[in-house]
Amino acid sequence: MLKGINLTLLIGPAVPVPAPKTVMDALTSVQVNSSTDRSGFQLTFGISKVSPLLKIMLPAGYFDPIVTRVIIIVTVAGIPNVLMDGIVTRQEISPSSEPGQSTLTITGEDLSVLMDVIQVQRSFPAMPDIAQINTILAPYATFGVVPLVIPPFIPFVRSPTSGYYNQNSTDLEYIRWLSSSCGYVFYVEPGPAPGSSIAYFGPDIRIPNPQPALNINMDAHTNVESLSFSLDGLAKQIMVVNVLEPATRRIPIPVPVPNVSIFRPPLGARPTAPAKLEYADNVATEPPDNAARLILGRLLRATDAISGNGSLDVLRYGRVLRSRQLVGVRGAGLAYDGMYYVNSVTHNLKRGEYKQNFSLSRDGLISQTPRVVP
Repeated sequence: MLKGINLTLLIGPAVPVPAPKTVMDALTSVQVNSSTDRSGFQLTFGISKVSPLLKIMLPAGYFDPIVTRVIIIVTVAGIPNVLMDGIVTRQEISPSSEPGQSTLTITGEDLSVLMDVIQVQRSFPAMPDIAQINTILAPYATFGVVPLVIPPFIPFVRSPTSGYYNQNSTDLEYIRWLSSSCGYVFYVEPGPAPGSSIAYFGPDIRIPNPQPALNINMDAHTNVESLSFSLDGLAKQIMVVNVLEPATRRIPIPVPVPNVSIFRPPLGARPTAPAKLEYADNVATEPPDNAARLILGRLLRATDAISGNGSLDVLRYGRVLRSRQLVGVRGAGLAYDGMYYVNSVTHNLKRGEYKQNFSLSRDGLISQTPRVVP
């Protein structure tokens, strides 16, 4: 790898161990995609007719899907970064008549894929959301998954005499349904230590600890290869919720719900005005506490009108850009400078090269801060 950058690859059916030298020598590229929903990885190996990977490891099940776990760690300037802790889901081999062109590609996803393979049927009588989530996530502690569950702001528990929630889906589908109903997000974040992951269920909080700024058009201070922004005037909308008048429960009262999240305040001084109007379904007939939770969930799922995309060289940037955190932008002009939320990052590692593609978002033009962290 590059000077100051070291790649560590752990592979194993139960407890991953350092990959042998034959595997590391055959490795040609590593790609890791980290986003707000689900993350994945892809390993590409160069193979020949006499390659141990082709003659021994593949037949022995070294890269078998579902049972093989992969941990990818990149150390930059002495700081280890766990990029991926996941499960192999697919393998592809591409033989070629040209010397040195045959490849073996291993594809996988983060540990949340284990929550999406078995359909489960069970009931949750008189159990709040936090108890349901912890019950579902408990078996995955075997894989080092530690739950970080934040209770909904408006708890809702059905009385067993009136009904209760039933799961008839995979664990991941049910958790995603719960998170969507209260405006939360759910994802599995690898690290901080190898072999451990955090299963986060809670509001999409933008941590106010920005990463070093992305500089463009600043001569010697430029640390990104490309960066572009766009403003979508149709991205934001106002939702109108019909609530039944509490006395007679017959007269609908329209209540507009603004597109502003209490945990995702606009990072721009001039927020984008909403251009769309839509009505929510199946809220008026819900009990008051559940209807309030659904409305609050809508407030927590505010959309951003401004998006940005770019690429950078990690060696020049000086560290690994991480998703689900804030980062500053300099050199893009008065309207687009300032703080942004990193939605996704794609890590591309090859011999002698480590680059990242990233996507940013925020709502509003003009920075709210006089300067960003350089």
